[in-house]
Amino acid sequence: MEIFTYDWIGFVITGLATLFLFGEILVNMRGLFGLLGIGFITVYFTVYLETGSLIIMLILYFIGLLLIIIDGKVLNDGTLATIGVASMIVSVALPAQSFAGGVYAVLGVLIGGGLSFFFLKVFKKRDMWTKITLKDRLTTEAGYNSMNEAYKDLVGLEGITLNDLRPVGTIRIDNKDYSALSNGQWIEKGSAITVVQVDGTKILVEKNKK
Repeated sequence: MEIFTYDWIGFVITGLATLFLFGEILVNMRGLFGLLGIGFITVYFTVYLETGSLIIMLILYFIGLLLIIIDGKVLNDGTLATIGVASMIVSVALPAQSFAGGVYAVLGVLIGGGLSFFFLKVFKKRDMWTKITLKDRLTTEAGYNSMNEAYKDLVGLEGITLNDLRPVGTIRIDNKDYSALSNGQWIEKGSAITVVQVDGTKILVEKNKK
């Protein structure tokens, strides 16, 4: 087909392929985006490559995608994701019939991947990302009860420091000892303090004003 002789068509096809494949990873579309993405990238490689090379480049492209998924679900340090993006870029750049075509194809991957994040504003986000990367706050309102109720009741109570808080140390309240944290202050041993905040089992105290 004559349309595939234009360099810019690589940008369109790789862009749409990456857009939908990344979109399938980010939002729950029950495989629809995945099928569209696979279809577009298969068309791209089929047009420019013979069967043997086509399979190799498809594998390279999807290995890159897999590395991005593994990074997002397990590592979260960006290392595998960077390698994955590089793998996808190489796989679409090599089949291009010209340098300009390769540049267009690479831009398609980068821009398509970036635009896929707009799906998060429209469709339901996949739960697996928030569960594994722990982006959800473990709050009482969300149904969690990570806060120790005994510690929660300490707010407003007065006590005394058993050692210097620099800023961490030990305090005593009602004959019970607790590990506490001052609000960036150096509080001397034997000082009277008040609990001002409790976050889980972290107790924040301030020195009483004389």
